[in-house]
Amino acid sequence: MDIGTFNFGLAGIGLAVVYALGFLSAVDAVMKTRTPQGTTAWVFALATVPLVAIPLYFILGRSRFDDYVDALRTFDNEIADGLEQASHGALKAFLAPHGTAEGREVGEMQAFDQMATVPFTTGNQIELLVDGDDTFDALFAGIDAAERYVLAQFYIIHDDQIGRAFKERLIAAARRGVEVRLMYDTVGSIKLPRSYRRELDAAGVTVCPFSGPRSWLKKLRLNFRNHRKIVVCDGRVAFAGGLNVGDEYLGRDETIGNWRDTHLRVHGPIVQGLQLSFCRDWFYGTREEIDGLQWEPTASEEADQTALVLASGPADEIETCGLLYAHVIESAEQRIWIATPYFVPDGRVLGALQLAALRGVDVRILMPRTSDSIFFKYVPYAYLPDVARTGVRVFLYEDGFMHQKVAVVDRDFAAVGTANFDNRSFRLNFEATVVAHDEGVCDDVARMLERDLASCTEIGLKDIEGKSFAFRFAANATRMLAPVL
Repeated sequence: MDIGTFNFGLAGIGLAVVYALGFLSAVDAVMKTRTPQGTTAWVFALATVPLVAIPLYFILGRSRFDDYVDALRTFDNEIADGLEQASHGALKAFLAPHGTAEGREVGEMQAFDQMATVPFTTGNQIELLVDGDDTFDALFAGIDAAERYVLAQFYIIHDDQIGRAFKERLIAAARRGVEVRLMYDTVGSIKLPRSYRRELDAAGVTVCPFSGPRSWLKKLRLNFRNHRKIVVCDGRVAFAGGLNVGDEYLGRDETIGNWRDTHLRVHGPIVQGLQLSFCRDWFYGTREEIDGLQWEPTASEEADQTALVLASGPADEIETCGLLYAHVIESAEQRIWIATPYFVPDGRVLGALQLAALRGVDVRILMPRTSDSIFFKYVPYAYLPDVARTGVRVFLYEDGFMHQKVAVVDRDFAAVGTANFDNRSFRLNFEATVVAHDEGVCDDVARMLERDLASCTEIGLKDIEGKSFAFRFAANATRMLAPVL
């Protein structure tokens, strides 16, 4: 056998192996991809160009986080039952009675209760923290006041001025005997230097990246990110919302300029819902049960608001985040105001928004004109023709970059959290959303958004029709990337 024939035979064997792997990956896509459009796209790519599609599918194609599901199964069997029994037992006196709701609200509350780990509770106080200064002042005060423990979790942590101030607060807490745990996402915080963690470790802060005890091969799966931003202090007060730890969140990035964001400080039984979410993530990362946490809730003395935490993610059996918004949009009667930095809705939610506008609901979408991503520069215009033709109003925030993830529907639903209005937040990221069923909170959120609207410019069909062909092509092309944006 000459060398040419031998090499040709090897190439044939290699090609057969590649196509066999492509076939097996296509079978996996059929079984595990959550949308028919995604399934069709991946099967076609894996069957026709497997050499390119296989690594892309391995990194980006999976929509269910099997590693986390396996860890959660262990957590649920060995630990969570006890924690949830403790939290539910302690929360029993605060569970919101559905009998106090009216009409469609009963169904909404029941649906949300089924989606959340901890159902609606009363006795909560929810305080809006507008922008970085208010948020970090409140957050640092909470950490400074902690006596027993601090649980902190962020998607992005930078080693800059505010990042170092955050680190020093955690170190000071640890040195006075507070048990401090910090979790960060390995993708979002990829630039965080090892020295940052070493200083925390040396001071007694327990630090864990959200990666878990996985092989190097599984760590290539970059599609699943923990986008949650949660801080719990002593099980009495907690913080959650849109802000990560970085100078840009205080408007110190000269390129981006002013940074508009919203965070929450919460008291009451809802804190236990955020705490349970942290415990699940921590167990995935460390396989460690956290002992000595405060599961006995304390009602706020200043408010009696009804709320819950929706901790959603790719380990969910159903797509809870997308279902949450689809349900409230379909049920809306007067208004739907949504503020999001990234508006990439799937067909189900897009159709619900269109139908709401057609039946006379005041539907408004607030997005930033300035974006921190070149792709999202075109997003407001990508979906503008679809929504504007049905009466949905689109507003672009002009005073810097708007990063808040906020929604208010009628006067009985308000949501503030980490979830963007896109496929990644609905299906691929771990998110935490605080949902309030309270007129006072809804009014506070609506007033805040009214102030934001004063810094917005409304756009319509004429604004996209006046753009160049190249711009309109780029805007439509971004929709092709919707499954991974």
